[in-house]
Amino acid sequence: MADDRPAHAIIDLDLARRVLETEAAAILGLVASIDERFERAVQLLFECAGRVIVTGMGKSGIICRKIAATLASTGTPAFFLHPAEAVHGDLGVIQGTDVVIAVSHSGETGELLRVLETIRRLGARLIAITGTPRSTLALAADVSLDCQVRVEACPMNLVPTASTTATLALGDALAMTLLVRKGFREEDFANLHPGGKLGKRLMRVEQLMHTGDRVPRVAPHATMADVVHEISSKGLGMTCVVGADCRLLGIITDGDLRRHMSTTPALMDLTAQQVMTADPVLVDHGRLAVEAIRLMEERRITALVVVGAERELEGVVHLHSLWRTEMF
Repeated sequence: MADDRPAHAIIDLDLARRVLETEAAAILGLVASIDERFERAVQLLFECAGRVIVTGMGKSGIICRKIAATLASTGTPAFFLHPAEAVHGDLGVIQGTDVVIAVSHSGETGELLRVLETIRRLGARLIAITGTPRSTLALAADVSLDCQVRVEACPMNLVPTASTTATLALGDALAMTLLVRKGFREEDFANLHPGGKLGKRLMRVEQLMHTGDRVPRVAPHATMADVVHEISSKGLGMTCVVGADCRLLGIITDGDLRRHMSTTPALMDLTAQQVMTADPVLVDHGRLAVEAIRLMEERRITALVVVGAERELEGVVHLHSLWRTEMF
């Protein structure tokens, strides 16, 4: 059946597929260029005693903002500098201890080239990302990373598409390699991302545990009536049994009580120490919240007691508190 719609109204799905294929091929084409120059660039970033300044014009500038944001979020102080603004007063932000990443597909962007003199005069190091290895920018850099692509994904081969995608991917490769070189850990990521689901998943137990008067606790000689009251009033489904020195002796859960009720007729005549579990699952306050959840799921329990090096009671972390943080 003929399509009577005008040509401009017909969506070319094959073109959309070719765009994705072209951009994917552009990224894969960079794999062979990861060599000693890339290694040198990562080393320059690792040794940077100042900040990493990422600069570029137009579409490249947008990619630069993402590269700077990725570096900053993984422990490397970085920011974007607009080259046009730089030559109109913002060059003062560049210091001799900085590393500048300059992005230009042609390597001949006028605004970028005008920044080169200041970079060299101050002694800052320069990493160029360009699709033209023999360009002015590439030749002026301490290290130049080749980001050339065979063809843009644009049907007219004009709009920056495959080239910007490849540059973005190369920036990610730099940031991730640097992350590992620095020994950046999950804990470091948590410190830099306190908000949002990612940050909440990496919060530490000490940030989520119940402390002080919110922690259910009874003395070892407490009666079962006292135990039941403490479990009910604190709402965590358990209570800690602590000695006079605040060291944990054991715990009693509502599950323990139910099990004892079916096997111990004189349960209410016993003391907390006679009923408690002396070797409960414990956790250090520095453990990640996501690890605490994993431990509770593996042991099929709903609460973990947090203790110090000498088994002193510090708090209780409950499964419901972890889930309420909306970590998942």
